Amino acid sequence: MKLGFVSDSLAQLSFEEVLDVAAELGLDGVEVNTGNWSSAPHFDLERMKAGPQARTAFLKAFASRGLEIVALNANGNQLHPVSGGTQSACLEETIRIAGEIGVKKVCLMSGLPSGAPGEKTPNWIVSSWPPETQTILRWQWEDVLLPYWHGLAKLAKASGVDQLAIELHGNQLVYNVPSLLRLRAEIGPVVGANLDPSHLFWMGADPVAAVDALGDAIFHVHAKDTFLNAPKQATTSLLENGSLMDIPARSWSYITLGFGHGEEWWRSFCYRLRMAGYDGWLSIEHEDVMLSRLEGVKKSVELLRTVMPIEASDYVPQAI
Repeated sequence: MKLGFVSDSLAQLSFEEVLDVAAELGLDGVEVNTGNWSSAPHFDLERMKAGPQARTAFLKAFASRGLEIVALNANGNQLHPVSGGTQSACLEETIRIAGEIGVKKVCLMSGLPSGAPGEKTPNWIVSSWPPETQTILRWQWEDVLLPYWHGLAKLAKASGVDQLAIELHGNQLVYNVPSLLRLRAEIGPVVGANLDPSHLFWMGADPVAAVDALGDAIFHVHAKDTFLNAPKQATTSLLENGSLMDIPARSWSYITLGFGHGEEWWRSFCYRLRMAGYDGWLSIEHEDVMLSRLEGVKKSVELLRTVMPIEASDYVPQAI
């Protein structure tokens, strides 16, 4: 496995400073946010579209430090009933540029449309009752999501992008293992998972079980942890909509690796990834509002270095 981090984890630093930190920490690469839910402080989409000079400089900045581009990340809601067109354009340009610079993987969300034609607010259905929920889901999947994704898969193929890594995330149509596998079965093997344990934790799922269920559909892993605040959860549940900044008041919060789930859990997670055949990137995503960004990244690197397998297996029983 290889170790890197998401560039927005250090959004306060310049592009060059982000790469310098990655090199100083001895990491293998950086995943770069390109827009949508990110202000993209380290990636100028318009300049990258304008011509080869910006793209060449971007590649050179990585190569000069011995770093790889882990992936491009255009997380957002390209099916939003109001801003979806703008967000989709950012995603599509990200896919085209990824192909131009030889990056084979783009991280993204599935998208979440409204509940019916003409509505202006995304609608996330998380229950089976009242019965109109099923009507909404059928329209969202069959009339909106699948046609869009067939087109996106064609664009990826034409651009030379092999993997569209969907983050299993709340407030998206694809948010768990069954919904990811359903979209993959409909669209094809270009669709896979960006497995982020932190989201599965707060939705009440087991990330290790998800590894086993997804198998070779795992394209990417975001290394992010979640603190489950049991006293608050007991009365609030995991359906939490309070301020992300008020950690004591929340039933769950994103947290630096090891502060929510310890080294033993992360060791088991990494081993199960290896068992499932995953030998790709662990990309740290720091979103802990209690620790500084640099400290959070450093502590996460320290933990993962102790638990992640980095060498190929060479053991075989002796012939006796």
